[in-house]
Amino acid sequence: MQKLDVKLLTTGFLAGITAALLVLGAAAQPTLASILYAASALPILIVGLGWGNTASVTAIATAALLGTIGVSPMFAFGMALFTLAPAGWIAHLASLARPASEIGGPDNLIAWYPLSDILLQLCIFVSAAVILLGWIIGFGPEFTNQLIDAMMQAMVNQDPTMVPEAAALEQLKRTMVLLLPIIQGGTWVMLLLAMFYIAMRVVTASARGRRPRDDFPSTLRMSRNAPFIFLAGIVACFIGGVPAMIGATVCGTFGAGFLVSGFAALHFRTRGKDWRLPALVLAYLSTIMLLPLVIPLIIGLSDTRRTVALTPARKAETDHTDNTD
Repeated sequence: MQKLDVKLLTTGFLAGITAALLVLGAAAQPTLASILYAASALPILIVGLGWGNTASVTAIATAALLGTIGVSPMFAFGMALFTLAPAGWIAHLASLARPASEIGGPDNLIAWYPLSDILLQLCIFVSAAVILLGWIIGFGPEFTNQLIDAMMQAMVNQDPTMVPEAAALEQLKRTMVLLLPIIQGGTWVMLLLAMFYIAMRVVTASARGRRPRDDFPSTLRMSRNAPFIFLAGIVACFIGGVPAMIGATVCGTFGAGFLVSGFAALHFRTRGKDWRLPALVLAYLSTIMLLPLVIPLIIGLSDTRRTVALTPARKAETDHTDNTD
């Protein structure tokens, strides 16, 4: 168990202040809201990966307390639900390790929690957070109808000729009920994963992290069980009502997981190729359009695996090993 000292608590306290300031900055700067809000997970991830669970919990508690005092308890709850808690949980999972001999490996190596399982749990966590938030705010057809009506009214006020057809407007309202959860869930999975990647690089560069920096192109894949959850989400979308909205959320989060794993596979398969750079540039530029995204999505669906990172056993790591099952 980590020693509870003032330095550890101070580190977590400073990280919590930083996270809270980033969230408050997102509220004050709408144009950069998504980036700043997602970046608030970075201090939690860094202290969790570098200093452990005690510093991470201290940072989360500090940020939530500042959010409650500065804005409101509901604001702090949303902040904790979407950024602080997922970041702390990811950092905790990434720090888990066990003797490699327990999974059939050599006795002198340590096996770290698989990156595929971290990605799977991130998708599940974000799905639950989006569903819970939707229940709290009363998300549904009435909510999206009011949102679209307000947007259309703003457009008409700016340009009276921009009057949409009734049929097209009705179709847009039906689509947005499913499209919004897909976009929100998928975007948040990718942003939090990007923050985890940056935090891993920072912690590794500072020599604070125990876990080796994962080679994302070769190890970032979804779990073999993830396609079944994704399929269940697709089926739920056709049921209608609340199940359809839940299914859309699952499709968004797990679809994002398969999408990023598909791009990781592209990076891995093009290594050492002369045409690697133009191929990757073309792949990323094509994401501007929706249809080309199907290609990396299919690659991610077809390449599921569970890769375990192994490192030489050291006393510092042995003291913090845990079961990854």
